[in-house]
Amino acid sequence: MPSLTRPPKVRQQRVDDLRDDFEQRVLVVLEDLLADGTPFTELAVQRIAKAANVARSTFYRYFPDKSQLLIRMADLATEDLFGAAEEWWRADHADAQVSVVAAMQRMIAGFREHRWVLVALNEVSAYDRDVGRYWRARVEGFMAVVCARLEAEQRAGTIDANLDVLATAIVLTSMVERSISVGFMSDAPIGDDQLAHALGRAIWLIVYGSGPDRSD
Repeated sequence: MPSLTRPPKVRQQRVDDLRDDFEQRVLVVLEDLLADGTPFTELAVQRIAKAANVARSTFYRYFPDKSQLLIRMADLATEDLFGAAEEWWRADHADAQVSVVAAMQRMIAGFREHRWVLVALNEVSAYDRDVGRYWRARVEGFMAVVCARLEAEQRAGTIDANLDVLATAIVLTSMVERSISVGFMSDAPIGDDQLAHALGRAIWLIVYGSGPDRSD
């Protein structure tokens, strides 16, 4: 007689799928609420839960507090843009600036798609201990990828041996983050494509500008 119960893996997959669907729905709802100018700190859980069409008790089961809510939403919102950058840093860079510009285009598109959550993240991380710790760890994790690549390039002799790896990683990360923030201002004088090409060129020159010619 066949079992009437689902195998554990099937049940867990079902639970994971339901959670993923719920989190994506909350992300869309939260971004819509933030887009009308309401600061994250002024958004009540009841309002978010109602907009997501879920009971507040169910909402709290997924997100114990608003800090955990923002952390999870930031995880979802930054997955693609960090992925684009990390993918480039792990690639072979044989196509010079072409792939780094493409990575910047993907990052900028990701920032633009989730800009309201990222604005909230930037604001709240300044005073919320949990959110601040999360964001610092995420950025530090990315910088570790950058540092590992720069160190590998130095060992291979393809970049300046005197380049300060950690300082350069900090400069590159801060430059991209701040440039995209400025580029998203309502009166920004440049478009996304211009910004992507300028950032791509700047990154390439900072990393390889004083090293051997890689164009051959």
